Amino acid sequence: MIIVDQALKARQEAGNPVKVGMIGAGFMGRGIANQIINSVPGMELVAVSNRNLDKAQRAYSEAGILNPKTVSTVGELENAIAHGEYAVCEDAMLLCRAAGIDALVEVTGAVEFGAHIVMEAINHRKHVIMMNAELDGTIGSILKVYADKAGVILTACDGDQPGVELNLYRFVKSIGLTPLLCGNIKGLQDPYRNPTTQEAFAKRWGQNPSMVTSFADGTKISFEQAIVANATGMTVAKRGMLGYDFDGHVDEMTKMYDVDQLKELGGIVDYVVGTKPGPGVFVFATHDDPKQRHYLNLYKLGEGPLYSFYTPYHLCHFEVPLSVARVVLFADYVLTPLGAPLVDVVTTAKIDLKAGEILDGIGDYMTYGQCEKSDITQTQNLLPMGLAEGCRLKRDVSKDAVLTYDDVELPAGRLCDKLRAEQNAYFPVGKTVAAVAR
Repeated sequence: MIIVDQALKARQEAGNPVKVGMIGAGFMGRGIANQIINSVPGMELVAVSNRNLDKAQRAYSEAGILNPKTVSTVGELENAIAHGEYAVCEDAMLLCRAAGIDALVEVTGAVEFGAHIVMEAINHRKHVIMMNAELDGTIGSILKVYADKAGVILTACDGDQPGVELNLYRFVKSIGLTPLLCGNIKGLQDPYRNPTTQEAFAKRWGQNPSMVTSFADGTKISFEQAIVANATGMTVAKRGMLGYDFDGHVDEMTKMYDVDQLKELGGIVDYVVGTKPGPGVFVFATHDDPKQRHYLNLYKLGEGPLYSFYTPYHLCHFEVPLSVARVVLFADYVLTPLGAPLVDVVTTAKIDLKAGEILDGIGDYMTYGQCEKSDITQTQNLLPMGLAEGCRLKRDVSKDAVLTYDDVELPAGRLCDKLRAEQNAYFPVGKTVAAVAR
C-alpha cells in the first residue's frame, strides 16, 4: 500500500485521475465522498447514486461540491463524466452501465439490492469494491466466480476490520510466519440488543439504529469474520466463535489458545470483548525455525509458540480510496473468497418467534447472526442470515434457536436466493478450497 500514494500522484500529474462511482450515500458513503474529493489527489468521485436523491446530493455538498448534475440515463451520465461534471442519480444501474468509470464503490449494506448492483457491474466489466460484508458473507463465493469469468475484481475494502485483518495477515505471512488466528476486538457483544436499546448511541453519532444494533448484537462481526475465513482458508472453532471476554492486552491472550488445535483446524477466526488495544484487529502466528524464534524473542514478541501482531485501529472510510487504487492501478485484491465458502452466518432467533410473522432485517428486533461452518450450514439446511429478511415463519421458533429453510417461506423472485442456490450447487459439501481454486 505504500506505493499507492506515488501511483496516484503520477495519475494526478498526468491529468488522468482514477474515476470512481459510488452507490449508497449513507453515513459511510458521505465519509468516502469527502475523503476522495478532498484528500486523494489522482482520484475523482465522478458520480453518486442513492435511492433517495437528496442523500446523493448531500454526499457532494458536505464535501464542498455544490449543484452536481442530476442524470436519468446512461447517456446523460456519460456526457457529464466526459465534461468533468459531478453527477447524481437515483438509478444505481446507470453507474454500472456507464463508460468512463474505472471502479464502483458499493456502500449499500443491502443483500438483495447489493446482489443486483454487483451482478450488473460485473456484466458491464466494472471492478467493484464492496463495503458490504453482509452480501459477501452470503453469496460472495459465487459472485467471485462471475467476476473472475468477466475478468474484473470484486473485493472488500481497506479500513473495515476484515480488510485490516487481511493486510495484517498478508504482512505476517510475508515475513515467514504461519498465521493461525485472525481476530477482531470488540467493546460490546450482546445478542439481544435492538434498535430501541441502541437508539441513543445511533443518534449521538448520526448513524442508523439498525446498523448500530448489528454491531452490538454480534451479527456484523459474524459477517466480518466469516469473510475473513473465506479469504484465508480458516474456519471457526465452534458455532458463534469462541468469543472470549478479556480486559487485558491482546498480547497476553496468546496463552489462551491451544496451538495444536489451531493447527489441526487450519487456523480460525475469532473475536474478543474488552481487550486492549481496541477497537482493532490481531493475528496470532507461529514460526517453525528456532533461529527465527530466537530473534522474535529478542524483538520483544516473546518465546512463542504463538506470536501476537495487531493493528490498534480501523479507519473505515479513510482507507477505502486506497482499495480503489489497489484494484485499478495494481489489480490487487484486498479481500476476496479463495473459492468455496468455509464459514457462513446463520439466522438465530433473538426472541420467541411465532408462525406467520415476517422476519425483519439485520440489526432489528427478531434475529441475530452467528458464524457456522459452511458444511454444517448446508447439511443441516440452516437459513443464512443474509437471506432472513422478509421470510414468513411457517412454525414457532424458540429464542436462541437457529432457523432452517424448513422454518420459513422465502419471498418470491429474489436474486439473492437464486445466487445462493447456485453457490451451494457450484460448491457442494466436501469440495475444498484447493479443489475449486484449480
